[in-house]
Amino acid sequence: MKKSSLHHVLPGFSLSMGYTLVYLSLIVLIPLSAVLIKTAHLTWEHFLSVVTAPRVMASYKLSFGASLLAGVINSIFGFILAWVLVRYRFPGRRIVDALIDLPFALPTAVAGIALTAIYSGHGWLGQYLEPLGFKIAFAPPGILIALIFIGLPFVVRTLQPILEDLEIELEEVSASLGARRWQTFFYVIFPIILPALLTGFALAFARAVGEYGSVIFIAGNIPMVSEITPLMIISKLEQYDYEGATAIALVMLVFSFILLLAINLLQAWAAKRTGRVR
Repeated sequence: MKKSSLHHVLPGFSLSMGYTLVYLSLIVLIPLSAVLIKTAHLTWEHFLSVVTAPRVMASYKLSFGASLLAGVINSIFGFILAWVLVRYRFPGRRIVDALIDLPFALPTAVAGIALTAIYSGHGWLGQYLEPLGFKIAFAPPGILIALIFIGLPFVVRTLQPILEDLEIELEEVSASLGARRWQTFFYVIFPIILPALLTGFALAFARAVGEYGSVIFIAGNIPMVSEITPLMIISKLEQYDYEGATAIALVMLVFSFILLLAINLLQAWAAKRTGRVR
């Protein structure tokens, strides 16, 4: 008896793969290769002098440092938000759940202007914070707040499906065996959600590193103080220093590639730990 042939919605493998490679090359590979080609015109000494200039190094420290801290904060409070949305029913829950996705839909420039209006010296909160010595807008703390704002949904949306699949019976069994609440969390719940939590952190961190629109308004762009790396690239372009801009962009590109590779490894680990098929 002959086996029935498989019918696929898409065309054969050769045609589908050919289209995929062409489309991927036009949209991703060719633009990125242009960065490599443009940077190749620089000598090694010139390249190092551009990417290790004191002003650029200060922007690396601020961009990566603030992104790392924002990712950690989002991991903590994103978990709490996801837990509340999954485990509890309360009035306005659907509204809160929808508001979490707001940073996805809101233009980044609008977010930056709104945050500046709130935390500037004459803003709703800034007018009370600055006299107390807490300068938020036009300083690194303002950048941190902007990065937390745009990165929070990545953590919440990554954790929610895992928490929804988490069986409450596991917690009940742990409690019946005499475990305290903190023991149940650290020994039962935390190992299950850890892969998703790390993935959400990595996604929020990657998003924050390349953020420009929401940060540029609240940062103040003070040299050596509140300049982010994407701003340094824009500044080089405005000075028609295309090779210098691509050199800094290449550093960001390499770091982003490493980060994306780590994200994929974390997702594979999460799939293996939770038994999900990828």
